[in-house]
Amino acid sequence: MSRKIQRLLIANRGEIAVRIIRAARELGIVTIAIYSTVDRTSPHVRLANEAYNLGDPDPSASYLNIEKILNIAISKNVDAIHPGYGFLSENPDFNEQVEKAGIIFIGPGLAAMKLMGDKILAREVAFKASIPLIPGSIKPVETVTEALKVADKLGYPVLVKASAGGGGKGMRKVDSKESMKESFLRARSEAYSAFGNDSVYIEKFIEKPHHIEIQILADNFGNYIHLNERECSIQRRHQKLIEESPSPLITKEIRNKLAASAIAIAKASNYSNAGTVEFIIDSNLNYYFLEMNTRLQVEHPVTEEITGIDLVKQQIRIAENKKLLLKQDSIHIKKHAIELRIYAEDPENDFLPSTGILDVYRPPKGPGIRVDDGYEEGMSIPIQYDPMLAKLIVTGGTREEAIIRMKYSIEEFIIMGVPNTLQFGHSVMNDSDFINGSYNTNYIQECSTKIDKQTSERTTRLAAAMASHLFMNKKENQIIKDSKNNTFSQWKKRRL
Repeated sequence: MSRKIQRLLIANRGEIAVRIIRAARELGIVTIAIYSTVDRTSPHVRLANEAYNLGDPDPSASYLNIEKILNIAISKNVDAIHPGYGFLSENPDFNEQVEKAGIIFIGPGLAAMKLMGDKILAREVAFKASIPLIPGSIKPVETVTEALKVADKLGYPVLVKASAGGGGKGMRKVDSKESMKESFLRARSEAYSAFGNDSVYIEKFIEKPHHIEIQILADNFGNYIHLNERECSIQRRHQKLIEESPSPLITKEIRNKLAASAIAIAKASNYSNAGTVEFIIDSNLNYYFLEMNTRLQVEHPVTEEITGIDLVKQQIRIAENKKLLLKQDSIHIKKHAIELRIYAEDPENDFLPSTGILDVYRPPKGPGIRVDDGYEEGMSIPIQYDPMLAKLIVTGGTREEAIIRMKYSIEEFIIMGVPNTLQFGHSVMNDSDFINGSYNTNYIQECSTKIDKQTSERTTRLAAAMASHLFMNKKENQIIKDSKNNTFSQWKKRRL
């Protein structure tokens, strides 16, 4: 029996909150935003039908505070909660408490979230489904001594990985037994801080892999489809910076195998709603199951652009207990899409996060250009949250056309006030390794000198151009101010 959602609370902030609000509005759903004190002027607060203050900006007191969020949801007669990504999106306790309150959680069922949200349990599911796995520990590794034994058996380098959560948090590469203790303890500490769970496991580190993921949709009636792959290999600190679809690496044969494996894992876990199954592909094109993300992905727009399918609307439909109307044979890919995540980070300083004020913020416009953002000119970038400013997504008829469109879109996108990854993205689009599709997860380390030089040169040119632009604006405004009695100047001033 279907359940109509009429009032939706978005338990998130920034661009993903804006994205969900827009999809919900098109479905005639009333949207309720929540915000911390530093987000009170954010676009998602203004765009929602209603907005309520969570208080202190610290995540534990705001966007991670289950009690506060549920109190607002219950008191405002909310039908459903969409968690977005990050924060509470993969928290089984939140999922459970939402359902206990009689509110629809827009995401997978509790059992599937617990099963696939724990990477160790997810590996067991993949193993039983006969999906290739990266060699590693089957159970959590509790001590440094145990970690050393596992690593000796696997052979260095290895990865120490948090069993809960994702986004590169709680993950450390270990190259030798001498560095195991520090890496192991740091991974556990970071995992606990990020997810409230310090459980970790160890797996063999695959040299120069590709990171490929398959987007799936599943309803509550046993219907499963995939929406092809996304290439996510350009990363820093195990977090993605550039994604594209289709992958320049994947052949039709490999795509079919990955898709079949993703669907098999979803069926084995009785999964419903949107989800992403991630794989590592080595230099010999062997693939291995990595993990499953039980939520909407940051990079979901590239899939939307090549398929024409609104994933947020599909999530809401499935949460309303409606059958998928999409059929696998109706999914046709005739375009290419690329996404650049624009972070307030300094690429020339190891991508360290930055704060400050967006003195100038002017996104590009035009055919095949999409900007998902949660900031506006003049806003401050808070230190408490992820430093992503926006996502620039371009679509072309071919990969070559998409790359060209991305380059020109970046050139039109003006951001001043905080260091950011915009010019880094431009350098990547001009790099022969990216253009040829011959890149892997080590891309940034291997190309850092070349990319840094291009980024620095372009940033210097942009800064000079903007300084000239601001000077001319100041001069022009002064002329207008000194010509108050001039009719033309008054008209021009009003226009400005």
